[in-house]
Amino acid sequence: MAALIGLAPVISDILDKFLPDKTQAEAAKLEVFKAAQAQQLAELKAMSDIAAAQSATNSVEAASTRLFVAGWRPFVGWICGFAVGFKFIGGPILFMVAQALGHPVTLPSIETEELWPLLLGMLGLGGLRTVEKVKGAA
Repeated sequence: MAALIGLAPVISDILDKFLPDKTQAEAAKLEVFKAAQAQQLAELKAMSDIAAAQSATNSVEAASTRLFVAGWRPFVGWICGFAVGFKFIGGPILFMVAQALGHPVTLPSIETEELWPLLLGMLGLGGLRTVEKVKGAA
């Protein structure tokens, strides 16, 4: 879809070479740029429609009283919170206590490469909600 937008300058150069009348070339270029803008606008509208549909779905899920419908987001948030808490607080404390008591302990390694995007995405959405509350928009 974005091909027409990227090709507009190339098409413009081609029109300059093949259309000797400058007025005709400018009119053709204008049509190419209008088509590129229309295409870009259609893509933005499609993305906006998808975001609006997802927002409506999220609202319906959040309003549900069923645990498996409304509860999966908090569940994922709690799992991420526990994982980060264990990685940076609970695990090191457990390791130090075990070492102080003379027990060799090998703690499980938590791979955070997959955890951080999920947690930060959830916190980013929560952060926006906080901004709304502070500004009085919520």
